[in-house]
Amino acid sequence: MEKLKLYGFNNLTKTLSFNIYDICYAVSSEDKQEYIEYIDEQYNSARLTEILKEVTRIIGANILNIAKQDYEPQGASVNLLIAEEKLPNACVDPSCNGGEINAKSKTILGHLDTSHITVHTYPEYHPDRGIMTFRVDIDVSTCGKISPLKALDYLIEKFDSDIIICDYRIRGFTRDVNGGKHFKDHEINSIKDFISKRNLDLYNSMDINMHEENIFHTKMMVKDFKLDNYLFKIKEEDLTEEERRNILTKLNKEMHEIYYGRNF
Repeated sequence: MEKLKLYGFNNLTKTLSFNIYDICYAVSSEDKQEYIEYIDEQYNSARLTEILKEVTRIIGANILNIAKQDYEPQGASVNLLIAEEKLPNACVDPSCNGGEINAKSKTILGHLDTSHITVHTYPEYHPDRGIMTFRVDIDVSTCGKISPLKALDYLIEKFDSDIIICDYRIRGFTRDVNGGKHFKDHEINSIKDFISKRNLDLYNSMDINMHEENIFHTKMMVKDFKLDNYLFKIKEEDLTEEERRNILTKLNKEMHEIYYGRNF
């Protein structure tokens, strides 16, 4: 198998870690379990694979290999090995499936020397408050000119998130023709520079950035929400005013604890 030549290759590694949370409320233990099953089906490994394929298209990469798995009792993971350029067939490891998943495919994840995209889901619920939280962790790591930041708007809109926590880091360096090192190949002041105004306007946000270290961190929490959008198997009109206030208090507490990373 021919070895991929790296002459003139941009060696900078750009990694976007994207954590999203969707919050919901249910009354009975049966409804809580039904919500978990609903989320598990909505975001199974097959659907997540299609989402990651679209991310790959948006950032301009090419899929070499896909591995996916659904878990018991719930949750799913998908891993895509990608390359900046489309490789000649002779350069592709025969263990790779080229993005085509079928019953005969055997995927091997022992080589991650190029770029990769992963997703993991974590549906869970509070034991007695009626709160249910669905978390998705997505990591997009690229080498070369392609940038994971191009997929931010798509990911925000695809998961309709209540809370978004993003980390972006540029690692390594690439040399110019005179031998000088470059530790960044694009301008960035904040992750929010790469999110559309229409999406930013939906969220309150805060930044914690270390520009000199090429580390950027952004948190976002939805500004306004309708209670009906957070209720599972019940409607706001069927609740008393006291029940509405109680549920809103629980939802706000859950969201602020996640946003600030501490229990209140």
